[in-house]
Amino acid sequence: MNTESIKRVVFKFGTNILRNDEGDISLSRLYSFVEDISKLYKKGKEVIIVSSGSVALGMKKLCPVKTASNTTVDKQAAASIGQPFLMKIWQEGFEKYGITVSQVLLTEDDFSNRKRYLNLRNTLCRLLECGIIPIINQNDTVSTSEVAQVCFSDNDKLSALVASKLDANLLVMVSDIDGLFDKNPKEFEDAKLIPVVEKVNAKIEKLASGASLGGRGGMITKLAAAKVVTNSGSNAMIVNGKREGIIKKIFNNEDVGTVFLPANKLSSKHRWIAYATNLRGGLVVNDGAKKALVEKQTSLLPIGVLAVAGVFENGEVISILDEKGAEFARGVANYTSGECEKIIGAHSDKIKELLGHKQSDDVISKDNLVLL
Repeated sequence: MNTESIKRVVFKFGTNILRNDEGDISLSRLYSFVEDISKLYKKGKEVIIVSSGSVALGMKKLCPVKTASNTTVDKQAAASIGQPFLMKIWQEGFEKYGITVSQVLLTEDDFSNRKRYLNLRNTLCRLLECGIIPIINQNDTVSTSEVAQVCFSDNDKLSALVASKLDANLLVMVSDIDGLFDKNPKEFEDAKLIPVVEKVNAKIEKLASGASLGGRGGMITKLAAAKVVTNSGSNAMIVNGKREGIIKKIFNNEDVGTVFLPANKLSSKHRWIAYATNLRGGLVVNDGAKKALVEKQTSLLPIGVLAVAGVFENGEVISILDEKGAEFARGVANYTSGECEKIIGAHSDKIKELLGHKQSDDVISKDNLVLL
């Protein structure tokens, strides 16, 4: 991968890489990142930072007279303490190089709602145009599902969505591991680093292990993030932030970490559909409908629908599941879940008779449907 052509890059810093062995912020390491990123900025690179660490940093200051628990409420309280502390360090670091930063706190709804997503995209693009480095984190204080690891599963998924939907050329996941290995290096001394991954397939996904101590992610979430980014036509990397000058080495085109190469490129709208979060429902379709969608890329007609799952409004992204309950596609619903219940298995010419109105012949139009 030649980094000379990289214009926009997203750096994701995990909790463990921002802390020292005592669990406090590692100022020397964080400021080394700031220094190297500032040099990239001066060369004209557009930079976005996704920073973990607010919960872990805040937990040490929460209830000092007793040990804070691992409950959701304590995590959210810790986030409210740790986030301004974390942001202040980033801000003061970049300020020394004359660079202004902004804080952006996000929840899963910011990506699932089309209007909110477009507003977010416009805001972030405007910040970059003005030479501002956005520093993004999840809004742990209010996002209950996220803290419980239901939606984003650490900032790996969040960084992938940001990189994908802002057309970044590269996502760099800075962690405390050298990259992806052919087996767990903590268990096998002969484990070998995989320098390049051409495609994140089932074989590659089997190499992942679980969450790291102190963080909420692990190799599983990093591979999922890499898959999102590469399917959006961009590069992704996993590198070890404890290696001195790691960011400098990346942009000197040295062989470090694991590089994930671009795959098929989806359009901006199709990326939003494919990687929408917080889906509220879906449709179960018969085998004939699945075959038509997969092989002929047709629209989904009501006659092919077997059942409705969840509650959703028209205009929302929903899952499309086969008869075994496996999700194989996503699309934007033309009708509400209640309306879909009434037209299940019906021919399109019966829609107006059944509903009293007709918005479309299909439940999901082919232009608003993405195969996963």
